[in-house]
Amino acid sequence: MIKVGIIGGSGLNNPDILRNPQELAVDTRYGKPSSALTCGVIEGVEVAILARHGRDHSIHPGGVNFRANIDALAQHGCTHILAATAVGSLRKKIAPGHLVFPDQFIDFTRQRKTTFFDEGPVVHTPMGEPFCPNLRRLLAESAKELGLTHHTGKTVITIEGPRFSTKAESHMFRSWNADIINMSTVPEVNLARERKIHYATAAMSTDYDCWHDDEEPVTWEMISRIMRDNAQHVIQLFLAVIPRIGADQDICNG
Repeated sequence: MIKVGIIGGSGLNNPDILRNPQELAVDTRYGKPSSALTCGVIEGVEVAILARHGRDHSIHPGGVNFRANIDALAQHGCTHILAATAVGSLRKKIAPGHLVFPDQFIDFTRQRKTTFFDEGPVVHTPMGEPFCPNLRRLLAESAKELGLTHHTGKTVITIEGPRFSTKAESHMFRSWNADIINMSTVPEVNLARERKIHYATAAMSTDYDCWHDDEEPVTWEMISRIMRDNAQHVIQLFLAVIPRIGADQDICNG
């Protein structure tokens, strides 16, 4: 049975998008997740919403218990995860307000628990295609139908945070062919893959990081403003995609 988890932030933990919403407290062997699960139905598909940074956005990037979050959704039976995230743009053509559906990531984190397999049998998880191809396709098709400017085939680099990059780092990431930058995709995506959950990211560009000298330096206030202004676009996108996940018959191993 298809069951979709939504991991998001501002505006994406609104129970009004669900039919018959109920709150479910979950505990895991890795500790408590960032929030209780808000469970309900969207057009016949069961959905569970989790707030990555807590309902009040009080959990800093390095403090997110990613293993507990993914394990909580896995325990609940989620087969797919749609994750929303704010990103800085490392490319001029990815302007603030644009959506990006990445297909690759670069891990530049240092201190996070990045695997469920740090004890017990040794497991090496294939990661050549970390984001589910079918989910990425459905996101892109739905965004096109909704008239939302979006980009595909891009690489996201995840840094530890909570600080932003220096200009030297920003230019280095550009030289590595990274297109967008955030503080949340890793280890979320690899943990989902270890749990064999289909995972894709809807990334919203909020700024040009600090590499672009013609733009004002990025601030949290700037990011928050653009996320608030554009959260409805991501909600519209997810409301369009979720019924299609339930109806999708394509076989996907990613």
